[in-house]
Amino acid sequence: MQIMKKLVSVLCASFMTMCTVSSLCAETPSAETERYGVYPSNYKEIVMKWLDTQLIDAGSARIEWGGDPTPANLGTNDKPLYGYLVNFRVNARNRFGAYTGMQSHGVLIRNGEVVKGLGFGY
Repeated sequence: MQIMKKLVSVLCASFMTMCTVSSLCAETPSAETERYGVYPSNYKEIVMKWLDTQLIDAGSARIEWGGDPTPANLGTNDKPLYGYLVNFRVNARNRFGAYTGMQSHGVLIRNGEVVKGLGFGY
């Protein structure tokens, strides 16, 4: 009887280990990840790096974040552009050294890169 209990315990433990290992190996990207890319948990860093290339004086930028990234399609029906939309407001110095005032902007991030900017005049 004691041997039977040990055998059942060993079988249960090995079954649970196999299930855990197979679930780790069998993870496939979800449909959302395939469509929108990897969720940008470091979106503030991505946006700040991108703003360095867009603003005259990025070091002076004061940013108010408009919430966490949300899945979005900023393309058209025949040519979709999927990613995660990040909305923010920025106040930065212009080429005359004066602050411009808070202006609303947004970026679409896909797989760690900004693929589209909103509110920058292009």
